[in-house]
Amino acid sequence: METLNVNLGDRSYPIYIGEQLLATGLLANHLQGSAVLVVSNETVAPLYLDSLVQSIPSSARCGHLLLPDGEAHKTLATATMVLDALVEQRYGRDACLIALGGGVVGDITGFAAACFQRGIDFIQVPTTLLAQVDASVGGKTGVNHVGGKNLIGAFHQPRCVLIDIETLNSLNQREYRAGLAEVVKHAAIRDMGFFGWLEEHTEDIDARTHHRLIYMVRRCCEIKAEIVAADEHEQGVRAILNFGHTFGHAIENAVGYGGWLHGEAVAAGMVMASDLSSRLGLLDDAFTARLIALLEALGLPVRPPPLDPEQVGAIMQGDKKVMRGRQRFVLLEQPGRAAINDDVPEALLDQLLDDYFRG
Repeated sequence: METLNVNLGDRSYPIYIGEQLLATGLLANHLQGSAVLVVSNETVAPLYLDSLVQSIPSSARCGHLLLPDGEAHKTLATATMVLDALVEQRYGRDACLIALGGGVVGDITGFAAACFQRGIDFIQVPTTLLAQVDASVGGKTGVNHVGGKNLIGAFHQPRCVLIDIETLNSLNQREYRAGLAEVVKHAAIRDMGFFGWLEEHTEDIDARTHHRLIYMVRRCCEIKAEIVAADEHEQGVRAILNFGHTFGHAIENAVGYGGWLHGEAVAAGMVMASDLSSRLGLLDDAFTARLIALLEALGLPVRPPPLDPEQVGAIMQGDKKVMRGRQRFVLLEQPGRAAINDDVPEALLDQLLDDYFRG
């Protein structure tokens, strides 16, 4: 097992990464009360719920709640299911929610924890690659709205994050590969040495070789933890973690949540963001070609589906990164270094959308 920390003063917490961690008893060290509600979904619970419950002290009251599976259910109505369970089963402020599942379960559970009695403890136990390398770390919680992705939410840090690499064995190929998009994102914005490592080890990554995965997940968590520690509430540098997401979120919304997986949309969105960086004269075209080659080697899409460019543009105007009416993009100033840009000419953006969405 490897351990690293997200350094946030009195809200600091550890991330545990390794094999066979679910039933180790690590979680017991982070339960401050005597009541636990494990929130999972209909897909994950049959695989891992029993092992997790065995790690919770027998003296603690422990219940569980199963949510419907999928991005389409990342809504206020589903979050209300968690809040209703807490109220109906008379949980108090000393309760702890444990999110057992992917990013949707983690986001909903964290959001419910932030809201219930103005904030209770929660723990992240991510079981998908996307959640392990990104969604479970940093305290972003929330749900989608018909008008945009993650528009309703709160910053609420977990007590700890427990990452058991062995849960990745049960992911189907599409879900696993979708998580790799966030891995590539971390490398592209912060660490070209890591980017080169990914290029070198694509076969091991695709084969889910455990020692490669442990390094890969740890490096992503290190990068994200460093950025979150510098900017917990996304007032500055943390926004670079949204590389590819402005376009990606618009793709998810336009297709219909669940039509394209988040990571698939982000993969195509990163190519568009890299291309936009080149069109603005910030980046050499060679990096976009390199990015495309890596994403294709990892089985990810590099172009969005055909859509109405005007519809996509309108969705992007409702993105939560718009400030004072100005569209903000995470662009690359050079490979491995991202920055926020709110000065993209409208005509250039329209041409980019037309080039990609009209096919």
